[in-house]
Amino acid sequence: MTRFVKLVLGVAVVTTAVMGSAWPVARLAAQAPDLAALEAAVTAAPEDLRASDDYRKAVIKTGQFDRAIAFFEKLATANPQSSNAQLNYGFAYVDKIPAAGSITQVILANNALSAFTKSLEARKTWIGYYTRGNSYLFWPRIFGRTSLALADLDEALKIQNAEPKKSYHARTYVALGDGYWKIDEFDKATAAWKKGLELFPDNAALKERLAKQGDQLKAVMDAAYDPAKRVDTSLQDLWSNQ
Repeated sequence: MTRFVKLVLGVAVVTTAVMGSAWPVARLAAQAPDLAALEAAVTAAPEDLRASDDYRKAVIKTGQFDRAIAFFEKLATANPQSSNAQLNYGFAYVDKIPAAGSITQVILANNALSAFTKSLEARKTWIGYYTRGNSYLFWPRIFGRTSLALADLDEALKIQNAEPKKSYHARTYVALGDGYWKIDEFDKATAAWKKGLELFPDNAALKERLAKQGDQLKAVMDAAYDPAKRVDTSLQDLWSNQ
């Protein structure tokens, strides 16, 4: 229970669907954050993940998490069919988790999952399935959400197999293996990591998992899903794959 109330969600976030250009927004975020200006840019393009990423980074710098949650709630309500608006609404909850008390963390985690689900209801995307699936992995096994994680990650794998290969697709194999490891299906975990490494031979996370076993591997997994660490919700991996 202690681990549960300290819950944070893991969302190593990348996507294949970006709309529009956000270079002016990036310049705004690099200066002293003008949240109003950044919010205006996101409002004008709710599907632009790069604009939303710049805004959320600025919010983290200022610590105005409640403002971001309220902003994305309004944006998601005004744009119910915007998958990315719903997705960023979930990210806004995740961003606040490290700054919240233990009971509030649970509420934020549940709210984030609800937003990720609405994102998938609006549009079935790789980023939606990967994000929700990876998030489920942070829940203690006793709550039975690992099976939900594996189901989402399988859907993400189907989507990426039908797309041009991107380096961030390796994350699906990492998470799939981690999910199997968490339910003691070690052969399936190893198979998922090996398949990923065949496709992405330079991926450090896959190499590390396959190089260790027993207590050493457990230490890797504990570090990867440490609820005390701030989750990196940056979309930076996306830009390196354009």
